Amino acid sequence: MAASSSPRLLLPLLLSSVCLCGFGSSVLGSKAAGGPAAESPGPPGLRAAGPPDQGAPVAAAAPADDAAAVTSSSSSSSNSSTSSASSAAVAAVSAAVAGASPPRRATGWKLSEEAACQGDLSRLCPEHTWTNNLAVLECLQDRREESEIAPDCNHLLWNYKLNLTTDPAFESVAVDVCRGAIAEIKECGEEERGRGYLVSCLVDHRGNMSDYQCNQYVTKMASVVFSDYRLVCGFTDACRGAINTLHCGRLGAGPTDVHSQGEVIACLEKALVREAELGDPARPIREECRRAILRVAELSSDDFHLDRHLYFSCRDDRERFCQNAGEGKVYKCLFNHKFEEAMSDKCRDALTTRQKLISQDYRVSYSLAKACKADLRKQRCSLEAGLPRAREARLSYLLLCLEAAVHRGRPVGGECQAEMLDYRRMLMEDFSLSPEIVLHCRAEIEAHCSGLHRKGRTLHCLMRAGRGDRSAAVDAVCQSALQTLIQSADPGADYRIDRALNEACEAVIQTACKHIRNGDPMILSCLMEHLYTEKMVEDCEHRLLELQYFISRDWKLDPVLYKKCQGDAARLCHTHGWNETGELMPPGAVFSCLYRHAYRTEGQGRRLSRDCKVEVKRILHQRALDVKLDPDLQKRCMTDLGKWCSEKTDAGQELECLQDHLEDLVSACREVVGNLTELESEDVQIDALLVRACEAVTQVYCHDIADIQIDTGDLMECLVQNKHQKEMNDKCAVGVTHFQLVQMKDFRFSYKFKTACKEDVLRLCPNIKKKVDVVLCLSSTVKNDTLQEAREQRVSLKCRKQLRVEELEMSEDIRLEPELYDPCKSDISRLCPNVAFGNAQMVECLKEQKKQLSQRCHQRIFRLQEVEMTDPELDYQLMRVCKQMIKRFCSEADAHSVLLCLKQNKNSELMDPKCKQMITKRQITQNTDYRLNPVLRKACRADIPKFCQPILNKENDDSELEGQVVSCLKTKYADQVRPGPGPHGVL
Repeated sequence: MAASSSPRLLLPLLLSSVCLCGFGSSVLGSKAAGGPAAESPGPPGLRAAGPPDQGAPVAAAAPADDAAAVTSSSSSSSNSSTSSASSAAVAAVSAAVAGASPPRRATGWKLSEEAACQGDLSRLCPEHTWTNNLAVLECLQDRREESEIAPDCNHLLWNYKLNLTTDPAFESVAVDVCRGAIAEIKECGEEERGRGYLVSCLVDHRGNMSDYQCNQYVTKMASVVFSDYRLVCGFTDACRGAINTLHCGRLGAGPTDVHSQGEVIACLEKALVREAELGDPARPIREECRRAILRVAELSSDDFHLDRHLYFSCRDDRERFCQNAGEGKVYKCLFNHKFEEAMSDKCRDALTTRQKLISQDYRVSYSLAKACKADLRKQRCSLEAGLPRAREARLSYLLLCLEAAVHRGRPVGGECQAEMLDYRRMLMEDFSLSPEIVLHCRAEIEAHCSGLHRKGRTLHCLMRAGRGDRSAAVDAVCQSALQTLIQSADPGADYRIDRALNEACEAVIQTACKHIRNGDPMILSCLMEHLYTEKMVEDCEHRLLELQYFISRDWKLDPVLYKKCQGDAARLCHTHGWNETGELMPPGAVFSCLYRHAYRTEGQGRRLSRDCKVEVKRILHQRALDVKLDPDLQKRCMTDLGKWCSEKTDAGQELECLQDHLEDLVSACREVVGNLTELESEDVQIDALLVRACEAVTQVYCHDIADIQIDTGDLMECLVQNKHQKEMNDKCAVGVTHFQLVQMKDFRFSYKFKTACKEDVLRLCPNIKKKVDVVLCLSSTVKNDTLQEAREQRVSLKCRKQLRVEELEMSEDIRLEPELYDPCKSDISRLCPNVAFGNAQMVECLKEQKKQLSQRCHQRIFRLQEVEMTDPELDYQLMRVCKQMIKRFCSEADAHSVLLCLKQNKNSELMDPKCKQMITKRQITQNTDYRLNPVLRKACRADIPKFCQPILNKENDDSELEGQVVSCLKTKYADQVRPGPGPHGVL
C-alpha cells in the first residue's frame, strides 16, 4: 500500500463507519464482534450528523495529503498499484468534501498553517507533528484539561472533522485501504456496497484484521469521532430530548472546546445507570437513545482513548498502574486496580460507570464480547422466545447462560471462560454494578453497610444481614436480588471470584487446603470441613458462612454436587436446567429431596446413584454445623429458634437446643428436626462437631467401624459403649449423652433399634412414639411371654437382641429413664448434688440414700432394684465394677444368675476387693425385701404365704417390707424339728 495514501484515510473511514452505526445487520448483528447470530440491529433512524456551525472558520480537507502524512508516520512499505487506486479514491472524496465547503487550497492544506490554531499548536504540540493533520488533531484533542485552546481553533477543528465524516465517498477509500482485510473477512466482502455496511463491518471486525495498516487506519481515527457526540451520526437525533431534559449539554457549539464533548456522553451514561438503579418508571431516556448510548460505549470498548470522559479522568492513573498495558488491555488493567488506595476518585467513578454499562449490555466489553461470540452462538444464548432484547444483552444473562453450559459439561472456550471469570469477580467486588442490588437493597445498605463498598465488603455485609445475623435486616426483594447476584457470579465454582472470602481465608487455604489445586471448587468444601477447627480463623469463618448461606439455598451453586446429581435431581426431584428461573420450589427444597433419597434402603423405593449419594452426604455433613445452612429447617423453625434458642449462638448449639425442646416445637419444626435427627442416628458424621470431639476414643476403640465409612448406627453405639474410657474427653462424653437423651424422645432416632424393631413396634406397641415407652412395652411383652412360658416369643429375635442393648444403655444414666428421673429430680438436688449422672453413679447414690428419698422417688428406686435383681445385667454398677471377676468366675453362668455366681465366689482369694464390696452391698439390699431376692422368692413361693401372710397383707408394691418376710422365714425355720441348713445360698 502506498506510503502516500493509506493511513491518513483512517479518519474518514472510521468516522464514516460510526456515522453508519445505526444501519445494517453488521452492527453487532449477524456479523458483530460480540453477539450471536440472532441479535436485532442497532437503533433505527440514526442519520448523518448535521451541517457545520454557521460562522465557523471553514476548513477543507485534503485527504490525499493527510493520507500521505499518516502513511509516513505509520509505515514505510508501499505498493504502486494500491497508491494509484488510493489517489483516485482520494480525489473523489476531495471533490465531494470541497463541494460541501470550498477549499482554501486544493492540495497540501495543513491545520498548522491556519492562523486560528497556530498559537495553540506552537504552545501544546511538538513541532514534528505539525506536518501531519491527524497528529495535530490528536494533540489538541488529548491536551490536559487545564490547557485551553482558542474558540476559533475549536471551530476550525470541528468543521474539519465534520467535513470528513459526512461524505459517502469514503466507502471507496475503505475498499482501497483495506482491500486485503475485505478479502480475508468473508462477511465484509459480501456486504452490499453503497449503504455503509462495509465500513461498519470493518469496524466490527477490527480485532480480527491481519492487515496491519488497515487495522491501524480503522483504530487510529476512532478517537476523532468520540471526541464529540455530535459527530456520531444520529446520536443527536436519538438523544436530543434526554440531553436537554437531563441538562447534559447544549446542542449548539459552545464558546469553548466545542469539539471535546465526551462529557455529554458520560452524562447520559450516568443517567442511564441511575435510571436502572432507581427503577424510574418515567424513564427520561427513551429506548432509542438508550440503545444509542450503549452502542457508543460498545464502539469505544476496545480502545481506552475512545471513551473520552474515562480517558481524561484516568490519564494519570493509567500512567501509574497500567503504563505497560497494551491498548486493548487498559480497561481491564484499570478495572483490576479500581480499589487501590492510590486510584483517584474521579477515575474510579468513571470506571464504575463503564462497568455498570457492561452490566446492562455485555457488548460494551469488547474483550468479553469477542472471546464469547462463538460460544454464545453455539449455546444458543439469545434465542429464547419472548425474551426482551434488553434482558438478553445483560451481563448476568450471558453469565448464567454460559455457566449453565459449563455446568452441563458442554464445551465453552478457555478464553471465554477466562473473561467470564474476570467479570464474575467484578460483580462480587462491587455491589453497585448490579442495579437490582442498588434498587432493592438501598435501605439495608444505608442502615447496615455504609462505607464498606470496597473489595466486596458491602456485598458480604448484605449477605450477613440476609443470613439473619441481624434481626429482620433484609426484606424478601433484596434477598432475592442477592440470590440472583450469587447465581450470576457463581463463586461456588471458584472461590477466587469472591475477593473478600479469598483474602480472609488465604492463610487457612495455604495450611489446611494446600493439597487442592488453586481455584478448584473443592476448596470451599475443604474450608467447610475445617469450620470451627483450630486451623480456621474468625474472619474466614464469617465470610465463608455468609457465602454458604446463599449457596445452600440453590443446590446448583455447588458445582460438584450439580455435576454428580443433575440426573438424579431431574429423575427424583423434578428439577429444570441450571439457569432455569421458572422453578417454583422453595429454597433448599431440591437438596432436601436429594438427602431424603440418599438414606433410603432398597426396599423403600428409588435411591440416588452412588456418586450423587457421596456428594449429598458430604454437603449434609458440612451444613449440619449451622441451622442457617438448612433453608427448610430455618424457615420452619424461625419462631422456635427465637423462643427457645435465642441464647444458643455457639457452633451446633441451635440444633441441639431444638432437639432438647422437641416436644415443645410447632409441628412443622418438630417434623424437620425429627427427620434430621433420624438421619443423624444412621450417619453420626452429620454431627461433625461430635465426630471431631470423639476422634481420640474413635481411633482407639471404634477405628474398624470408622474406617469402613458406611455408618448404620454402629459408630454411635461404639461410642456409647466406650463412653467412660480414659480416652473419652468431656466434649465427646457430653455429645454422646446428649445424643442418647435425644434418642429417648422417639424410637426412630435410634437407627439400629428402629431397624431391628420397627415391625414389632407397629404390631405390639402401636401409637407409642417415645423410645423409653417403646422399650418398656417390648420388654413387658418379652417378660410376660417368658413367665407364661409361651411357645413362641411375640418379639422377634433380632428385636430382642437390640432391646437388650437399649436396656443396658438406659441403665447407665438415670436421665435416659424419664419415669425414674422426673420423680427423683428434687431428691437428686437435695441428696446427690455433686454426683455425676454417668456410670450409674447417680442411681447408686439414690440407692444409698433410699431411706431419705421422697415417696415417689423411693417407689421408683425400689422397682428399679427389683428389675436389677431379677436381671443383674441391668445393674450397670455391678457389671462395671465386677466386669473382670465375672469373666474369671462366671463366664459360663446364665445372665440371670450372675449375682448368685458372684456371691458364691465372694470369699475367693482372687476376688477383687471393689467387686467384693459391691457384692456385699447387693446382699444387704436383698435382705431388705424378699422380692429383691429372686432365688429366695422362687424357692419359698409356697412357704411365704403359708407362714407370713399377715406380713403380706401389709405389702405395698412400691416399698420394702424392711426384711420382715425374711425374718419370718428364719423364725419358722428355727422352729422346725428337722436339723440341717436350708436351700444352698438362700438364707
